[in-house]
Amino acid sequence: MFAAGQKEMQQMDQYTMNKIGLPGVVLMENAGAAVVEEILRCASCESPKVVVLAGGGNNGGDGFVIARRLFDLGLKPSLCLLASPARLKGDAKIQFNVYVNRKLPIFYFQENTIKDLRNVLDRADIIVDAILGTGVNGPVRPPFDSVISMVNEYHGEKLIISVDIPSGVSSDNGKVAGAAIKADKTISFVFPKKGFFLQDGPKHIGEWKAVDISVPPSIAADLEFDLPKVITESLAKKCIPVRPQQGHKGTFGHVLVVGGSLHFVGAPIFTAKAVLKSGAGLVTLAVPKNIYPMAAAQNPESLFLPLPEADGHFAEAGLEELAGRLSQFDSIAIGPGMGRFSGGEKWLGTLFGLLENQSVVVDADALYLLRNELDRIRQYKGDVIFTPHPGEMARLLNCTVKEVEENRLDAAQKFARENSVYLLLKGHRSVIAGPLGEVYINPYGHDALGKGGSGDVLTGLITSFLAQGAGVLDAIVAASYLHAKAGEEKAKTLSHYGVTPLDIIDGVREQLNLIG
Repeated sequence: MFAAGQKEMQQMDQYTMNKIGLPGVVLMENAGAAVVEEILRCASCESPKVVVLAGGGNNGGDGFVIARRLFDLGLKPSLCLLASPARLKGDAKIQFNVYVNRKLPIFYFQENTIKDLRNVLDRADIIVDAILGTGVNGPVRPPFDSVISMVNEYHGEKLIISVDIPSGVSSDNGKVAGAAIKADKTISFVFPKKGFFLQDGPKHIGEWKAVDISVPPSIAADLEFDLPKVITESLAKKCIPVRPQQGHKGTFGHVLVVGGSLHFVGAPIFTAKAVLKSGAGLVTLAVPKNIYPMAAAQNPESLFLPLPEADGHFAEAGLEELAGRLSQFDSIAIGPGMGRFSGGEKWLGTLFGLLENQSVVVDADALYLLRNELDRIRQYKGDVIFTPHPGEMARLLNCTVKEVEENRLDAAQKFARENSVYLLLKGHRSVIAGPLGEVYINPYGHDALGKGGSGDVLTGLITSFLAQGAGVLDAIVAASYLHAKAGEEKAKTLSHYGVTPLDIIDGVREQLNLIG
């Protein structure tokens, strides 16, 4: 499944109408019918009172179909037209005329007051938002802004369903410039929209579902669109490395975790535990000697490589001990708990020079220490995966966090291409980008993952799947999905407040048991 923007969907609609020959009014009929199916599926009673709010564009045209079809099923919806009938055109006008010719009732907002509309909404069980659709760019104009604000007053009290996208949310970047519907559910046509996963979008779409309206998804390939893929359970399942029954610990790879410091003992432990509990055969934990006793006591299943330290961090002499061992490892994680230290840039730069061609996951303060070593990263013969959160990404790009969040897709894709790395930009709705322009969006995960150590677990999962033989993108996609789903599922029993990194690791094992 892909995520599309306004222009891509318009071109796909035009292709369906002009090349395939399916009229737009038929697509509108199919769209309305699909939404009606979802309304009936979501309704809490057999005869819900439905109010359909229709604007003057094609989104409003969908609303006319929805209201008419609900009447045909024996319900008595209230259709509220928020625009002047004189402004209707094209397929929306055709559907409006069909509705009117049927002599079905309609509430004309222009002939009534906002108070009258509130009285209609007060009686509703379900409010259908077919006001603006995907064409929003900039603030919503009156009277739609007032109507949207009123609808949002019913959020949590009545079921609010948006048609294609919540009115007021940009389908391209998720930005809300003024008022926007806060939907409980969004029924999107063909593909989810990019804006579902960016900026303000996730706060407004509620649950989402993409439905078929007879626009073939294959048109995206025919038109040579470069669309981001949306990670699904079925995709993640294909990405998890296959585990042969006759395998042994050598079969499943040996991971090296380089991290830890006096003040950050737990981070590399979380990474190492995630490595083993997601299937890798062996993990060696390289830590400064001063924290080795604490780390070993908490993680007896790991192998250890205590390295010389200075002031609680790795010392230069540790590189000599690592040099002779690096060829033993199939994949390497660098950074969890490493901290920032004097000479750290040089230490990590030298370490990269000692590596052969293993896949390397770079996380936490290693991202900070390597921010000026990107030339060395670009020259590395193996695959490099960066896993920054927005603050770390801002430092890599020398910009603000706000600039990163406003351009998550573009920022990730551009950085991955220019630096020949794979990038997992963390945050609510993580973005994965590859050096050849590949882009994935993870639609899962929520605030339960917002704890220190959560990212260290994710690093361990990626490195584990790499060691087990997964391709780089497969490893990142599988790890990102399992990590997010584990957090979601654990929150159902432990609360959104109570999920810890170790809980996430347990949740990953449960998810692997379900889909692996």
